[in-house]
Amino acid sequence: MRRPTIMDIAKAAGVSKGAVSYALNGRPGVSEGTRKRILDIASDLGWAPSNPARALAAGGRVGAVGLVVDRPSRSLGIEPFFMQLVSGIETELSATGVDLLLQVTEDADTELAVYRRWASERRVDGVVMVDLRVDDPRPAAVRGLGLPAVLLGGPGGAGDLPCLYTDDSSSVREVVRYLAALGHRHVVQVSGPEEFAHTVDRGEAFREAADRAGLVGAYSVHSDYTGEAGARTTRRLLAAAERPTALVYDNDLMAVAGLGVAAEMGVDVPSQLSIVAWDDSALCRLVRPSLTAIGRDVVGHGRQVARMLGRLLEGEPVASQESSAGELHPRGSTGPLVVSHVSAVTSE
Repeated sequence: MRRPTIMDIAKAAGVSKGAVSYALNGRPGVSEGTRKRILDIASDLGWAPSNPARALAAGGRVGAVGLVVDRPSRSLGIEPFFMQLVSGIETELSATGVDLLLQVTEDADTELAVYRRWASERRVDGVVMVDLRVDDPRPAAVRGLGLPAVLLGGPGGAGDLPCLYTDDSSSVREVVRYLAALGHRHVVQVSGPEEFAHTVDRGEAFREAADRAGLVGAYSVHSDYTGEAGARTTRRLLAAAERPTALVYDNDLMAVAGLGVAAEMGVDVPSQLSIVAWDDSALCRLVRPSLTAIGRDVVGHGRQVARMLGRLLEGEPVASQESSAGELHPRGSTGPLVVSHVSAVTSE
């Protein structure tokens, strides 16, 4: 249904728009009887004040913050990371009566266009930004728009935006050491899109840790976080003449898809293939065998980044903060390398 306007109320009450404005805003200019009649009609029509309109008129706050997610929409609804992140942000905002405006886009240019529209229309008071990119234009763009922002990621490349970041390299090193201790030497990292800064950071940490551990068959391949792409990548890796004995995925969706492909191709997990997922979730715990994963407090990160933005909007100085590193949760998808299986594979 169309949102009722002041003009609708004026027509129903048989008065001018000015009289309705006086009544709704508690200003003198109408009798008490007319004021009550106008307020009753406004209530019957379901009229509510427009926060953006009030903000434009008074130069105040609209009571909403924005989050743009530039990810494939086909997978976003089932990706636990963003569901947990939004849950954390919403939990924190609801306590203060602030709304979250969520927008899904398909490319970086569209995301920038959303920020420009939100700023020009005063749709939000500030934004939470995610997925920092290499040479990311967004920090400079939101500063130029005068749009307060807090970044989940960084700190490198964030400019002077306050950010909540995690040292992913320590978790990567832990995973590599763990797999090496199980006897794995041919390990492949199935990472996210190469334009993301955290993909670059994790990839560099993986290669350095693999070199130190003597994993001569270790390398990285890029995917896009979707289950479909994760399945295709896994199928290609497992069909190779010398297939890996361990796969480390950059998110849980790809790892679950990879587990399914292994079963499809008759590769036993974990005796022939070990699998590790980034970002522990219910998906990792529900599949069989359950997936070894790096767990992070994503809900807590959402709450923290919302608090940081709230303080920024209050005019307080907000410094970047480092969150705790992820923890490795070993489960049924990882195990010692079985030499007999590897020999059988390479002789095929």
